[in-house]
Amino acid sequence: MIPASHLTDYLREQALNLDLTDVQIAVMTLQAVIAVDKPIPQRDVYRYKVPKLGEGGSCSLFDELDETPYDLSAALGGESVETTAALVNLNALLDSVNAKIGADWLGIYRKLGVGKSAVLVKLAYKGVESRAEFPLTEEFAEFSNNSRVGLTGWAVVVEDVEKWRADGGGYYECDPKVKSEICLPVLRRDDNVLGIIDAESFTAGHFTPERQAWLAALAIVLPQILVNLPSLENGESLPN
Repeated sequence: MIPASHLTDYLREQALNLDLTDVQIAVMTLQAVIAVDKPIPQRDVYRYKVPKLGEGGSCSLFDELDETPYDLSAALGGESVETTAALVNLNALLDSVNAKIGADWLGIYRKLGVGKSAVLVKLAYKGVESRAEFPLTEEFAEFSNNSRVGLTGWAVVVEDVEKWRADGGGYYECDPKVKSEICLPVLRRDDNVLGIIDAESFTAGHFTPERQAWLAALAIVLPQILVNLPSLENGESLPN
C-alpha cells in the first residue's frame, strides 16, 4: 500500500494540481493490475521496431524504419523469467492507463548507465514506432522533454505543442501530428530519477486533470517494477 503522503508529496513536488482522491483510486487500480497473474506473452516483449535516425542521431526519420529491431535483452542483461514478468507488467499497465486517458502515444522509459553515457531506454509503449534511447545530456535536453525530465526530475506539461514552440520551448518531433504532451519522472525513494513516462496526443489540451491523475498514478507505482531491473550503474556501457 502506497501511503497518501507519498502521493501528495509527488503531486506537490511536480506542481500537479490534481484531485488526491482521483490519484488514489488510480493508484489502487494499477496496483491491482500488477498483482493479477498474467499469461505467457504471445508477442516478443524484448524487441521492437524503431525509426532510422538522421545525421548524428539527433532526430528520427518519420515513416522510415530501421531494418534491425531494438533488442531490450542486450540493455537488460539478457532474458530471464523475472525480466519478462516485469515487461509484461509494464505493458499491462500501459493498456490499463490508456484505456482511461486515450493517448495516441504512451511509453515507459528506464534510466540506464551513468554520467555522460546515461540514457533513457524505452521498455514498453503504445503507438507508432519511436526512437529507443534518449541521451541524458544537457545538449539533448535543450530540445527533448524526455531528456529534460530525465535530467531534472521535474514534470513537463505541454498543452499545445505549437504554442510551446512559438514561446521558445524546445521540442523533439517523432510524429508531426502530436499536439500535446505530458512527461513525468519516475523517482526512487531518494528522489533520484529512475525513469520517465511520456504521453502524447494528436489533440491540443487533451491531458485534462482527470487524465493527468492516471499518469501521475502510473509514475507513482512504477518504481516497484523499474527498481528491480538491471540498471548498468557500475560503469558499464550499453551494449548497442
